[in-house]
Amino acid sequence: MGFIPDQGKSLPPPAVANRNSVWLAGVGWCSAMLHNAINHRPPLKSGVHRQFLMATIGWFIGYHLTKYENYTYARLDRDMNEYIRLHPEEFAAKEKKTFAEIVEPFHPVR
Repeated sequence: MGFIPDQGKSLPPPAVANRNSVWLAGVGWCSAMLHNAINHRPPLKSGVHRQFLMATIGWFIGYHLTKYENYTYARLDRDMNEYIRLHPEEFAAKEKKTFAEIVEPFHPVR
């Protein structure tokens, strides 16, 4: 696919069954069944080849959409980590406080 630059090809591939693939395969299958129902054909029995084709197309689009999503998040993480590395004064470590220093003292009302 031409959506991901060469840098993104070094990322590990997503799982075959990911949320986008399963969701879009279901949308494709339901759209084929809806088409059968609109044309007054038995939704489950007729056009099984179209149902399979639409589910496969949805799965393919979902898989490549997940690949692009992973590339986008990896690019954003890389840019953010590079910014943090170049500007350490803006990300100084804060002093650690105990839980007792954060919480106000408890005085029960009776």
